[in-house]
Order: sequence, then C-alpha cells, then structure tokens
Amino acid sequence: MKKVIVIILLGGFLFSCKTRKKVVSKPTKPKTEAVVVNKEQPQKVYANDTERYIDIYKTIAQNEMKLYNIPASITLAQGILESGSGNGRLSVKANNHFGIKCHEWTGAKIYHDDDKRQECFRKYKDPKYSFRDHSLFLKDRKRYAGLFELKQSNYKAWAKGLKAAGYATDKKYPQKLISLIERYRLYEYDKEVLGSTYWTIDTPKKSQLTYVVVKGDTLYSISKKYNITVEELQRINGLSDTSLSIGQELMVEVSKDN
Repeated sequence: MKKVIVIILLGGFLFSCKTRKKVVSKPTKPKTEAVVVNKEQPQKVYANDTERYIDIYKTIAQNEMKLYNIPASITLAQGILESGSGNGRLSVKANNHFGIKCHEWTGAKIYHDDDKRQECFRKYKDPKYSFRDHSLFLKDRKRYAGLFELKQSNYKAWAKGLKAAGYATDKKYPQKLISLIERYRLYEYDKEVLGSTYWTIDTPKKSQLTYVVVKGDTLYSISKKYNITVEELQRINGLSDTSLSIGQELMVEVSKDN
C-alpha cells in the first residue's frame, strides 16, 4: 500500500514539472508622439501697401506684357495710381484697378462718383480680368496705336504718350507714373520679360538736398512736396518715428526726370 502511495505522489510531481511553462514577458514598445511640422511659410512683411500691391500683381502685369506688348512697369504704375495701391473703392468692391467705365460693357456693373455722380464702371470677378481689360482697352483703340510703336523699355515715352492720347486729364499724370516706376524700380519687371532685347534708357538719377524743418512741417507734408514717401524720408535720415523739431535738417533724394 505504501508503495502505491509513493508511486502516485511521484507521478503527480513529474506531471506538474512537465506542464509548468515559463512565462516570458514581451518588451513593451516605447510610445512615440507624432511630431507635427508646420509647413506654413512665414507671411511677407511689406513696408507699405504699394510694395504689397506690386508683389501681388507683378506676374500678371508681366504676362500681359508678353501677350500685348504693354510695359509691365506702365501697367503696374497705372494700377497703383488708379486703384490707390488696391485700396480704392472700385478695386475693393469691383476688382476694377484701372477705373474703366462701362461704355459697351454688358457684364456686372458698379456705380461710383467720378467726373459725374454715380457713373457706371465695370465690375470683375477677379482682378486679373481687370488687367486683361486694361490691355485690350489700349490695344483695341486707335488713339493709342502710337504707343505700340514705342520701345517697350521706354517707360518715359509710354507715360507721356498715354497723356498725349487722352488717357488722363491730369497734367502731371506722366510725371506721377515715371516717379512710381523709378521709386519702386518697376522697370526691372520689363527687363525680366525682354531679357537681352531690353534697351536701356537714361538711368534714373537722384539728386540729394538738405531741407530745414520749419513750423508746421510734418514728414507727410515734406514727402508730398518732394514727391517721395514718408518711409524713404525715414530711411534716408535714420528716423524711427515721425516726430520733427524746428530747425532739424533732413536729407531728401529727388529724382531728375528728363
């Protein structure tokens, strides 16, 4: 009987040893956090609305130049002048950057006070159509035909030709266009389009003079007097704000138009 009991106990011990398994724990994978990369480009900072306008519309103006032979510098300068650097009511409400009136227009319209009250102006879905209409406006009218006989790099002749053809009644219209072109170096966009065929006209020249501040002067009034920007006055004179004092001397750069 004792032998039977011993055999049973021995068998149970051996069976338990065979069925016992070693538990191996799997290493836990370290948690990884997804890294979000911000691919957004930093927004450009512009010195003024005019520089912003140029950056936005320069490519459109160059494309129009390639198609219709109108200097990009002239198109940009007219757009800046006519639209108030994109801030005018017609450009904001109607994408009309050149003040083109309805005439035979059958599209959308906007009414705006100009030479007369509530005159009819063209309204566009996108500013690019305004630029195209400007090109067609000049190209399709006989009175502007003489412009297309001029060199595309001769922005001065184009500015004066526009006034002579009756585009604007302002006597200083050519000088305003030329001033904008030279101030913002818009002729560089003509050069990019024309490449090796670009014909250099007189290089814009600037003379420097000293202005003594008198009572009532502001940077804005001085900038208007010499047809330059407040930003330029600040840059030339190293000014960080617009405060002035009587007797203060300011350096002023003035373009010489031929």
